[in-house]
Parts: sequence; C-alpha cells; structure tokens
Amino acid sequence: MAVYTQLSQDDMTNLLAQYDLGQLVSYKGIEGGIENTNYFVTLEKNHQQTEYVLTVFEEFGMDDMPFFVELTTWLAERQLPVPFPFKDSNGIALKKLHNRPALIQPRFSGEHVAQQDLTPEHCASIGTHLAKFHLAAENFYLRRQAHRGVFWWRRESQNIQRHLSKEDGELLAQEVRLFDELREQPWGLPMGIIHGDMFHDNALFEGNQVSAILDVYNAATAFLLFDLAIVANDWCTLPNGTIDAPREQALLKAYHAQRPFTADEYKAWPQLTRTAAMRFWLSRLIPACGIEQAGRQSGDMVIKDPDELKRILLNRIATPSNLPS
Repeated sequence: MAVYTQLSQDDMTNLLAQYDLGQLVSYKGIEGGIENTNYFVTLEKNHQQTEYVLTVFEEFGMDDMPFFVELTTWLAERQLPVPFPFKDSNGIALKKLHNRPALIQPRFSGEHVAQQDLTPEHCASIGTHLAKFHLAAENFYLRRQAHRGVFWWRRESQNIQRHLSKEDGELLAQEVRLFDELREQPWGLPMGIIHGDMFHDNALFEGNQVSAILDVYNAATAFLLFDLAIVANDWCTLPNGTIDAPREQALLKAYHAQRPFTADEYKAWPQLTRTAAMRFWLSRLIPACGIEQAGRQSGDMVIKDPDELKRILLNRIATPSNLPS
C-alpha cells in the first residue's frame, strides 16, 4: 500500500476545520499510488455525504505546487475532467501536512479499466481527451521543466550503469543519446503542457468513455507528441511488448482529429515512442535496483516490472510505427 504519510484523525479534523465542506465521516488510504500519498475522505454536510480525495505530495516542496494548483484549476475551468483543488474558507487551496504539501480535490465517478481489457474505443476516447488537454493548456501562463525529463534521465542513466548488465547499460545510453540528437534537429515540434504520466490507471471510465484524467503531477512543458507516445506505449501494448495496431490507430486518429499532426511530428514519432519507453524503463529500474528515492524509504517503494518497458522499447526499435495521415 503506497501510503507514505500516515494521517491521524486529529490531522484530518484540524485540516477540514479550515474548509466549509462538511464534517468528517471516514477516511481511508488509497492503494496503488507510486509517487504520492492519497486518501479517500467522506464528509457530511446538510445530511448529504460527499467523497473527496486528499493528496499529500511526497517529492514536491511547497514551492513546486503553485504550478499544479493553477494548471488543474485552469483545465477544470475549461471543462477538462481533472482533479482541481478546493479552497478553504480564506480562499487558500495549498495546505501543509507533516511538513508536506497537500490538496483536497473532488472524487470523480467512473472505474479503472485493466490494461488487458482496453479496446479501440477506450483508446479513441483517451486520444480525444489528451488532445483536448493539450489544446486547453495552449495558452496557460506558467511553464515547468519536467522533474523526470531530459536532464534527469541523462544523469540517472549514468548513475545506474553499475547496477545493469553491459547490454542494458548500452541500450539505455543509446536511447538517451538518440533523443539528444532529435532535439538538435531543426524541427519545430509543437511544445506545450503535457500530462506526462497518462498511463491507463490514471484514467477513469464510464462505459468506454473517459470520465476523469487523474494524477496531473508530472505535467510539464515538453513536446506534445511525447505525451501521446507515453499513452501509445501503455494503452496499446500486448503482454509480449508488441503493439496492438487497432488500438494504436484508434488512439492516434482520435487525437489527430482534434489536433492535426505537423509534418515534423511524422518524422519524430518513431523516436519519441522509443524515448517514452526508455524514460519509464529507467524510472522503474531505479526502485527495482534498490536505489533510494527522495522522500521515501526503500522499503516503502512500489516496484513495477522494468522489463515490461524494456520489451516495449525493443519492439519500438524493431518495429517502428507511423502516425496516420
């Protein structure tokens, strides 16, 4: 269970006293999170119970948070189904619990869909929503460098070499180098605010339509197409690492219908699918190798299989895909 910060009844009561959301009925830690601590919180007001989500941020300081407060508020105002922070009785959204930033947000309806149950319809829906996310954030007034972006993976891909086989170390270094070469191309790849972590478990569905986009706390300014590559690698992959073409084409066509691809994006797509696989392979290798991460004890770290992303990377190298026209 990924609840890194344990909260007491008094912690909850003292926090909620600052809001006009109702009286505490119950709270429960949410399993499955990796980077942050989350609780479901049930409150009662005027004899009606409402559920909220309390997030305690394990890796960010208070200075990191205004970007996310402003971004999620901005997106919600533009009808994107993202968790936005509630403000207290004094109009303040950002709180501190156990010396860590915290936000109270709505709990959305809908269900998670397991990776093996995703259909082309699910993928088309997230493609539409991701494009709308990018377009809605087009004029957002803040920028942010990804905390696990190019500078991070350059550093960490070197630091982890001693834990890897020669073959894996060379593969990782190769993909870091190839992305650097892509960035040096005279291409005008569209940039903007990306979600940065749009795996299938960060979406809720009602039927086959997206009802919520969750965990926006990897959002940053980056290539928009990189965000789509993250989705394609996770949502459209079979267990052996190969791509399910009907799902990927449904995703890409739905996205393209909202935000048409540029000529340079057609050229960059094969490499960006590899870069996206490399980035998450690296982030899984770090805890799998027992390397400490800021804000967490090694025994608390959630470890996901890094070989899943390695298989995807090798498949993306062997069988490049193309964007639809």
